[in-house]
Amino acid sequence: MATLGEVMTKDVLSVEPSDTIGEAAEKMTQLGVGAVVVSDFGRLIGIFTERDLMRAVAGRVHSSEARVREWMTPDPVTMTEDASVEEAGETMIERGFRHIPVVAGERAIGIVSIRDVAEWRLKERSD
Repeated sequence: MATLGEVMTKDVLSVEPSDTIGEAAEKMTQLGVGAVVVSDFGRLIGIFTERDLMRAVAGRVHSSEARVREWMTPDPVTMTEDASVEEAGETMIERGFRHIPVVAGERAIGIVSIRDVAEWRLKERSD
């Protein structure tokens, strides 16, 4: 059974809660990612996703003024790198998530996306 440590993105993008949502969106766009973890002194405190950004835009906030802390999902569901890819996929489907931070203690060491899970599933079927 494959683990998250095998499929997760290890170069996880992190922003600070005081960053603007515009700064976060710019970083997400530059790296082509749909979510960033929000860290405070290295400790995971939230996740900011494309969906959070859409909520902010729909609320007509100014991206240069609104802070990540105001729009992030605080205390997100997390998993460890030894959790199974299948478990992550089930959690995503049940909870409506597209991203789950992977942690060691309170520190984000990676992130797994629904795409990572789908690619793993396709590879499993072809093997």
